[in-house]
Amino acid sequence: MEKSYWIFNGRLDIFVDELQSDGQYDLIAGTFEPGIEVPPHQHNNYSESIMVTEGELTVYLKDKTTVLRPGDHIFIPKSTPHAIRNTGSGVAKGLTVASPSGFARLIREVGVASRDMQNDMGLFMRVSAELGDVLLGPPGTKL
Repeated sequence: MEKSYWIFNGRLDIFVDELQSDGQYDLIAGTFEPGIEVPPHQHNNYSESIMVTEGELTVYLKDKTTVLRPGDHIFIPKSTPHAIRNTGSGVAKGLTVASPSGFARLIREVGVASRDMQNDMGLFMRVSAELGDVLLGPPGTKL
C-alpha cells in the first residue's frame, strides 16, 4: 500500500499504517524541498524514528541539533519537542517509523492530493489534538 499526500509543502507516502501493522507502527516516506521545515511539535502517544535516504535533514531538539545525511538516523521518544528542516541544497528524503501507529492517520485525514492545494489548519489542529500531538509554534520557532 502506498498513498501519497501533501502536508504543508512536504510529500508524505504511507507504506504501512495501523491496518497493516495491527496498530503497532506506521512506515512513512517523506520528501522535502530545500528550506522546508516541519515546525516545532511533539507526539505524546508515539515515538518517531527518522532515517535519511537522500539529502540532508537537521533535527532540532531542546538541547541538541543533529544533522542527518544518507544512512543516518535518529530516535525521538514520545513527548519530546522537535522540529525538522531540510538544511541541504537539494531535495531531502527520509523514512519515518511512528510507534505505535498514529502518524499515518494524521497524514490521511489532513493531507491533500496536490502541492497546489491548501491544508485545512483547523482540521490539522483537531486531528493532532485527538492523536495527542501538540504544535509548539510556527516554522522557525526555537525550542
